[in-house]
Amino acid sequence: MPTYDVIVLGLGGMGSAAACHLAARGQRVLGLERFGPAHDQGASHGGSRITRQSYFEDPAYVPLLLRAYELWDRLSRDSGADVITLTGGLMIGPAGSRTVAGSRRSAEQWGLAHEMLDAPELRRRFPTLNPGPDDVALYEAKAGLVRPEDTVRAHLALAARAGADLRFGEPAIEWTATGGGVRVTTEAGVYEAGHLVVAPGAWAPRMLADLGVRLVVERQVQYWFAPRTPIADFGLDRHPIWIWEDADGTQIYGFPALDGPDGGVKVAFFRKGEVCTPETIDREVHPDEIETVRAHLGRVLPGAAGRFLRAKTCMYTNTPDEHFVIAAHPEHATVTVACGFSGHGFKFVPVVGEILADLALTGTTAHPIALFDPKRAL
Repeated sequence: MPTYDVIVLGLGGMGSAAACHLAARGQRVLGLERFGPAHDQGASHGGSRITRQSYFEDPAYVPLLLRAYELWDRLSRDSGADVITLTGGLMIGPAGSRTVAGSRRSAEQWGLAHEMLDAPELRRRFPTLNPGPDDVALYEAKAGLVRPEDTVRAHLALAARAGADLRFGEPAIEWTATGGGVRVTTEAGVYEAGHLVVAPGAWAPRMLADLGVRLVVERQVQYWFAPRTPIADFGLDRHPIWIWEDADGTQIYGFPALDGPDGGVKVAFFRKGEVCTPETIDREVHPDEIETVRAHLGRVLPGAAGRFLRAKTCMYTNTPDEHFVIAAHPEHATVTVACGFSGHGFKFVPVVGEILADLALTGTTAHPIALFDPKRAL
């Protein structure tokens, strides 16, 4: 029976990073993934994800973001892949909105460089935007985007280079904590290791049913439109990433044009999806969905709301408080879990990989992760 130091279940964003960090520390790593490398069936695809440091979700995330930025740069150097691009970023909405007030709170608490812009200044500096009279914005120069597929591929390549055994198209049927470690069963065989890292994405409700955390999977859609105005207006050298909150709390976000004149501009609603499972998700994107997002985009970035190009579904796995779960399994000391990233996890991928390696090897980490304890009040 094959024996490893650590088995990693799931080789998406978090699992690929964990495999990379563990293999780099000399561990014999087995990585198991139900699909192919850098697949589009979970949450680590779509060409881009926002990264930012003035974090409206909670100031407690900022130290992890500062470390993540260091590790993004290291991953770029080590892999030669273009995984992060800083474009600047705008958090827009009413002054008291979560997007603006929360970002400002994190920036001020941690001394992060930022600017506050009123509507006339926002319109002057970024003429593609159409703010209302009550809109303000926090501008953060260090915000930008990361590239999910390239990130996963880079971590997998570095893991394999360090000796990890990575197996694709081999989903885990079950895992069991044994007296001295763990056992994982797949259709291809049974594997044993001293420790298990479970990073299953939207498969967490089934793979971690005994975790004691209510996890809800939500269908999300990413859209690309051809701008009505010159696409150069939305280029990486001119246009920041942005998150815009309406007075009713609706959030929409978007990116510069990344892929030339035919690539369009990507936008999406944040938390505007239906509950699903990986088996029941509707992968078709419907005309009424396209028109709803186009109408909203037409109000905030009128020039971007042109011809619809394409769309892609993905899945959030949400916890009740929208904070992550990263910890030793409450019932099994030889199992570490990473799940419930609630739609805002990808920017943390390299530091989560470092944390998971810490926990698997020593049972603890110097990173502040108390917020992510599955035993917290939920």
